[in-house]
Amino acid sequence: MLIIKYSFKLFILLPILCFAQQPKPNFVFLLVDDVGWGDFGCYGARFNETPNIDKLAKEGMLFTNGYAACTVCSPSRAAILSGKYPARLKLTDWIDGHKYSNTKLKVPEWKMKIDHKEILLPEALKTGGYSTVFLGKWHLMPKGQDDFEMHYPTNHGFDINVGGREWGAPKGRGKYFSPFDMPNLDDGNKGDFLTDKLTDAAVTILDTISKEKPFFLYFSYYTIHEPVMAPPELIYKYKKKSKTFCNTKNEYLDPARAGMVEKLDNSIGRLMNKLEVLGIADNTVVILTGDNGGNYDETTNGLKGYKGFSHEGGTREPFIVKWPNKVKPGSVCEENVIGTDFYPTLLGMAGLKQRPQNHKDGVNIVSLLTGDKKSLKKRKLFWHYPHYHRTKPYGAIRDGDWKLIEFFEDGSLELYNLSTDPKEDVNLAKSKPKRVKCLMTDLKKWRKSVDAQMMLSNPNLLNKGVKSKR
Repeated sequence: MLIIKYSFKLFILLPILCFAQQPKPNFVFLLVDDVGWGDFGCYGARFNETPNIDKLAKEGMLFTNGYAACTVCSPSRAAILSGKYPARLKLTDWIDGHKYSNTKLKVPEWKMKIDHKEILLPEALKTGGYSTVFLGKWHLMPKGQDDFEMHYPTNHGFDINVGGREWGAPKGRGKYFSPFDMPNLDDGNKGDFLTDKLTDAAVTILDTISKEKPFFLYFSYYTIHEPVMAPPELIYKYKKKSKTFCNTKNEYLDPARAGMVEKLDNSIGRLMNKLEVLGIADNTVVILTGDNGGNYDETTNGLKGYKGFSHEGGTREPFIVKWPNKVKPGSVCEENVIGTDFYPTLLGMAGLKQRPQNHKDGVNIVSLLTGDKKSLKKRKLFWHYPHYHRTKPYGAIRDGDWKLIEFFEDGSLELYNLSTDPKEDVNLAKSKPKRVKCLMTDLKKWRKSVDAQMMLSNPNLLNKGVKSKR
């Protein structure tokens, strides 16, 4: 009878013990600079060759409506790490931003750093026992300000920093080729390519951290940001391909840029192989996305605009998540998601407590990834860009299929139904006044809730006859 009694207790406790011993997942987060929504084969590209990225998409979930939180880099990166919209952070443009004097509106005094009071994603994961590693482009440092040195990645929750500094693009003597002039990255040999060298560092680091505790490896690629350059053999390869390529989808045929994409794809292939060799691939979440649209004046795969623009080509991004044994391989999700969602989602994957006061604007999308839900509770996405770039200052909201853009200079509006008009060809603002009114109400309410900085008339304009340069 005693044997039966204790056997029964063991039977009850066994599942609990197994669950308790289940290791936390590792995270490899891959952030690509200036990548267009259609740059990868899994998103329709045919000129660029991305077999490793396409394989990653087949092994995980591909989102068709994934967005960056801004049309330029620094704010998007801050949003991913903080789980907050750039407007809430007051970090709304790339560092150092454009400086135009003769513009109709004055740009607000926005921040060029993330305040240390913010508990960033790597800091939150460290409380759960994670090692944290940063590689590549940081671009969240206020160069010229007194506390410049206090804003390296290692001052914001990362244990290791390789390559991260104030630069938004490679500015070393060799640019993408050795020498690189980057922190904790050796210059290698003449002809070495930056993407390869950063990948070498990542592979070496994986050898060490994978043996200790769960890790968060945040690989923020400098590529595909300009200066556009690639090894000569790849440029030759794509020049040759362009001569016979049937460009039915209006793809951007730049041999050097295609070579950079191939180097990116090779890097991701090497990382995936390393996870397999180390025997940790089945317990490692891999995420791939971008910080803003591609940096080229072309419409690719049906999206309007590009980096710096208010339209879809400026903010819609590749968005891929591989979570072994949790995400159905080859699955596709059409739900609207955005960069702020990564923070609460990674906490959810790791089994850590949510931090709603930190990641205020992010939504935990674990239920979408596991297939428990096909859609989220009704939500809206917002953008706030009180700056001059390739577009004039604007704000935007996406609610379901509807997207409204408000241009701050003159109050002009553009309304699109993205389900029927993904190219944003037909402005419905005049024909749908009730829809416009509703969306504008929501947009203004949101701006007030995050205390968004607004623009004022520019006193530098000497008289009313001076026209804006932008």
